Amino acid sequence: MLRTIVLGSCVSVQGILEQKLPDGRIAVRVGTQVFTGTPVAA
Repeated sequence: MLRTIVLGSCVSVQGILEQKLPDGRIAVRVGTQVFTGTPVAA
């Protein structure tokens, strides 16, 4: 499932959902890299 996360005030990343973290953040995979951030509300 594609998900979008916010990494900073202006940077967002869209990728495949990897995992949900206990603090509410999620990790998404883009190619070989994994990014962790706050999910964007639908």
